[in-house]
Amino acid sequence: MIRSLYRFKESVDRLLRCARAVIYPNMFGCCEEDDTIAERAKDEVFELLEDILPQVLEENDGRVPGEIAEAFLAELPRVKDMLDTDIRAAYEGDPAARNIEEIMLAYPAFEAISIFRIAHVLYVLKVPTVPRMMTEYAHRETGIDIHPGATVGSHFFIDHGTGVVIGETTTIGDHVKLYQGVTLGAKSFAVNADGTLVKGIKRHPDVGNNVVIYAGATILGGNTQIGDNCVIGGNVWLTHSVSAGSRVLGPRPRNSIFRDENSN
Repeated sequence: MIRSLYRFKESVDRLLRCARAVIYPNMFGCCEEDDTIAERAKDEVFELLEDILPQVLEENDGRVPGEIAEAFLAELPRVKDMLDTDIRAAYEGDPAARNIEEIMLAYPAFEAISIFRIAHVLYVLKVPTVPRMMTEYAHRETGIDIHPGATVGSHFFIDHGTGVVIGETTTIGDHVKLYQGVTLGAKSFAVNADGTLVKGIKRHPDVGNNVVIYAGATILGGNTQIGDNCVIGGNVWLTHSVSAGSRVLGPRPRNSIFRDENSN
């Protein structure tokens, strides 16, 4: 049971800062990159998780907080590798990007994606509450709402970012680019006989590799699949699957339905 909500929130905030310092000590640790900073941050991550986890794990969970902390720390080098590809995708995908440092310092996508990837590790480790707190912090700071349960491949870039929503059971392949206002959401919510929502089912779409989704597009449904190499135009509303290599564009004048143009 959480002893103090205020102190718990402070601990989670500190955990996020320390985890980011492990990955990029020269940005989140101090003014100079230093191996000792990363090591100190690792120690603090371990200590924080040993305090946080007993407050959120079920009494009969049976897992040892220290083992979960070790598993989390072991994943952080992989998280850094993925984030390095995200930074590269931002640099290569935005002609306004001057250098890597600008992306890390100024781009909301880096802020949101870096927090999401850390939170996702905790989500996979079945840590309650904490991953969602992390991604909601990113949501407040950037306007980008990525549920920690989403699965996102490498070289992921969100241009501008404001208003992007990515649901819990979404999967996204490699080399995917989203623009502002994109929603990858649920089409409807199944309910039990007593009217309560059915939880734990696939509700959000799957997006393949090398896909571009332009501003304002809405893609809904757990059975909706966007194939590899697709382009989804701005303000398109999709609730069914699209085959690989397609271009789905908005309506032209006198045409009230979207066009699905296969690039082949």
